[in-house]
Amino acid sequence: MAGHSHWANIAHKKGRIDAKKGKLFGKLSRAIIVAARNGGGDPDMNLTLRYAIDKAKKNSMPKDNIERAVQKGCGESDGDDYQELTYEGYGPAGVAIMCDALTENRNRTAGEVRKTFEVYGGNLGSTGCVGYLFERKGKFMVPAGQIDEESLFELAVEAGADDVHLDDEAYEIFTSVEAFQAVNEALMARQLETEVAELIRIPTTTVDLDEKDARRVLRLMEALEDNDDVQNVTANFNIADEIMEAVLAEA
Repeated sequence: MAGHSHWANIAHKKGRIDAKKGKLFGKLSRAIIVAARNGGGDPDMNLTLRYAIDKAKKNSMPKDNIERAVQKGCGESDGDDYQELTYEGYGPAGVAIMCDALTENRNRTAGEVRKTFEVYGGNLGSTGCVGYLFERKGKFMVPAGQIDEESLFELAVEAGADDVHLDDEAYEIFTSVEAFQAVNEALMARQLETEVAELIRIPTTTVDLDEKDARRVLRLMEALEDNDDVQNVTANFNIADEIMEAVLAEA
């Protein structure tokens, strides 16, 4: 898979998650607050909240932080009224980019996202301009070594997964949105740890980038994700391994 998988792997290799833990915790808290506010504070009854909490735990967010976020979402303490927004636009080389945001000030966030696109050689578009180029999927990453590929494939596909393959040192599992929970429960039943378990956007078509455009697109992606209001950034680029190695060598 390209785009989302590329960016997730790049961010991991560059150590951005560890280096910006405080910023990440803030984004995870917002996701929990909004999930609790929209569907209640019981993760057994609110799957969106359960996924948000699971993601927070996987990123080592302290239990107290998680509980405070749930309380804010349920109105047990004062909290900002976050809105869920999606921004769509184009980056260098015509790469389609989507940004999911949670903000208490949509005018501020829209202005900041628009400016970031412009500074890094892209442009913010209208709603729907690139959304049709992506589809929603469930994604799991299971560290290799816990189970062999054949056994994991059988387990995941039987639970409803679409695809299983090895990527570096982890297996990637992709599912439909409808099958996500069943696959999640199957992995938990086998006590398999997951590095990632979330619903994402997957590009249906991709844009191959040369080294120059790869650097430009990745700078834009990183700048967008640096925005406190932006939760996720997805794009439809594809970067060849040798070009990626050259780009990461300079990071």
